Amino acid sequence: MPPLKQLPAWTELESHYQSIKDTHMRDLFEQDPGRFKHFSLKLGKLLFDYSKNRINNDTISLLLKLAKQSHVEEWRDKMFAGEAINHTEGRAVQHVALRNNTNEPVYVSGRDVSSEIETEILRVKEMAEKIRTRAWRGATNQPITDVVNIGIGGSHLGPQMVTEALTPYAIHDLDIHFVSNIDENHINNTLEHLNPDTTLFIISSKSFTTQDTMVNAETARSWLEHKFGSDKYLHRHLVAVTSNPKAATEFGVNANNILKMWDWVGGRYSLWSAIGLSIVIAIGSEYFDDLLEGAHAADEHFTMTPLDENIPVIMALLGIWYNNFFNSETIAILPYDQNMHRFPAYLQQADMESNGKSVDRSGEFVDYSTGPILFGEIGIASQHAFYQLLHQGTKLVPADMLAPVSNYQCIAQHHRALMSNVFAQSEAMMLGKTADEAMAEMLDAGMSEKQAKALLPYKVFPGNRPTNTFLFDTLSPRMLGTIIALYEHKIFVQGIIWNINSFDQWGVELGKVLATNILEEINEGCVSKAHDCSTEGLMNYYFKLRSQVG
Repeated sequence: MPPLKQLPAWTELESHYQSIKDTHMRDLFEQDPGRFKHFSLKLGKLLFDYSKNRINNDTISLLLKLAKQSHVEEWRDKMFAGEAINHTEGRAVQHVALRNNTNEPVYVSGRDVSSEIETEILRVKEMAEKIRTRAWRGATNQPITDVVNIGIGGSHLGPQMVTEALTPYAIHDLDIHFVSNIDENHINNTLEHLNPDTTLFIISSKSFTTQDTMVNAETARSWLEHKFGSDKYLHRHLVAVTSNPKAATEFGVNANNILKMWDWVGGRYSLWSAIGLSIVIAIGSEYFDDLLEGAHAADEHFTMTPLDENIPVIMALLGIWYNNFFNSETIAILPYDQNMHRFPAYLQQADMESNGKSVDRSGEFVDYSTGPILFGEIGIASQHAFYQLLHQGTKLVPADMLAPVSNYQCIAQHHRALMSNVFAQSEAMMLGKTADEAMAEMLDAGMSEKQAKALLPYKVFPGNRPTNTFLFDTLSPRMLGTIIALYEHKIFVQGIIWNINSFDQWGVELGKVLATNILEEINEGCVSKAHDCSTEGLMNYYFKLRSQVG
């Protein structure tokens, strides 16, 4: 395939951008009264409205042409067929196999793994059911009341996000906790309120060597041993999810308590696997199946729907449009559902670890922008925080707004007020407020013309700020599964167009290696001369203050 910027569609998009870049969405809506119908798609009870974007029919046609010329469909088919598209690690990318409920064979590098997946998911469900029904007993024969998931990255963000998003569907006399930070405050603050007799730890680590996770795991093990006087009862309080069972057993986890991970499931795509044990404990097997079915519905939509009606494809192309032609470096994720408060953080890893790459699949440095900087927060809170920048700042920040039509326990007064903000904010981002409108508004409010003119520049909103709006019936397990999978596929499509490998993460390795080496120096109390003067100075200051505080 020719380099991205040499594709015919890219050249056409550059020319098209020049013709449309100054067009205001107000004019686009006036020119096309049916714009909402033309630029919105549905999947089940989910509506994806992308009409409030700086696009017209020609834009979408050219972006779809770019997707075709980038061979998005061919790469999609390779992924679902289990080919080793993660070429730098020689691995297939088959997290989609974990939610395949068709009873059809699922291949990874030519091998059918469907029965292996079924067996392991069954083990997860059986273990979760023992904990949920109080059949699993601790060292003193008391039932488990608290589960602590110890992990980092995908072994933490996915399970925590889903568990908290589905709080209304969870069992409420069993608490799930998540520890990820190596800072001792995180695990100390968690353990402070727990009883070792009734606490179960899930150590989630693919390699079972990740420093952050293992230091926390060692603290948890010591906490248990201190209570019970030995390691005799660890098998009642430790579970591991890993692809390194040998290391887990050496750590003290009973072989029967070790659940399997596969190398063809990346950490940030692993919540569908045994890494989701904490999710199954929280919401139960039936709701977990609903979560998987929702994701599978998105998988089928992605694989079977024409590109021009394909939600994740359109999501991806809009991102390409702003990132590569408008030079917009960010995207805001704005859920209007309190239970989705961890969703932006989850997507940060999913997107930025996947597409934060500067080398293409041929090993060449790219000469175009790739993955965006993703940030976000609950919509209502954000309106009183960073929406000022979105409305009147100097940066163009495309935004995704996600909102349920109803909540699990819907209070009309609350929900109507919530939804009024969703509709108002997306409309305000698009329309803005002209100088004439602002002047008339101030004069109508009784302000003098002199005062109004002085204040006028501050009252003008440029508008023309793009948003996508996702409306769905309610944040059920099935709907959450669908939403997550749509974003997974969006990220995949963008990676294909940018010609990068979205499934490795070599960028996180250097810091890990250096941290391991520096830890040895900290343990020995001396600083190597191999460091730069800044790092050496920081470490010496650390030792000085440590000696003062003991």
